[in-house]
Amino acid sequence: MTRAGDGLLVTGTDTGVGKTVVAALLCRARPEATYVKPVQTGLAEGPADAEVVARLAGVATRQGPGFDEALAPAVAAARAGRVVRRAALLQPFGGLDVVVGEGAGGLLVELGTDGTTLADLAADLNLALVVVARPGLGTLNHTRLTCEAAWARGLRVTGIVVNRYPEHPGVVERTNLDGLAAFAPLLTVIPELPILKPPLPELPWPAR
Repeated sequence: MTRAGDGLLVTGTDTGVGKTVVAALLCRARPEATYVKPVQTGLAEGPADAEVVARLAGVATRQGPGFDEALAPAVAAARAGRVVRRAALLQPFGGLDVVVGEGAGGLLVELGTDGTTLADLAADLNLALVVVARPGLGTLNHTRLTCEAAWARGLRVTGIVVNRYPEHPGVVERTNLDGLAAFAPLLTVIPELPILKPPLPELPWPAR
């Protein structure tokens, strides 16, 4: 498996918050990293996240089990008549020196049909978490729930990335930045821009 501390796992407060873009930016900060998606759903609807990261960051990628339907992984696996256990989710991480892993949905979404979550993988791999959050109303609660679920399991949250920050933020967005930074490091704020094309914003590798 990966050596302790040699990487990060990217999770989010929900699905669709921009975890893949953040994972790509982290990979750009460490070009020697390998991007790992332990399970992928929604393959029938577009490119796999590993393909997107390879295009944006130019790094090596690995992917675990994949499913066509855009559903929670355990649900997609069950509907496909497949069994996905923790060993299959951990396998793509094997032998890597530096890794950026990305979950599916939030921290406690079941990635495997045995109930394995990204929190379980973080504990098994001894990797810290980067939490991707939205800027708007509700994000303080959603982000704190994610962080406290991680802390309750003895996991380290290395920081929060706020994605799709509006060009003209209102009082909600402005005050949310202070609220988020009060309970976990705020790594960066990514603007609401068409950033899937170069040049991409920079996201420094978080300090340990």
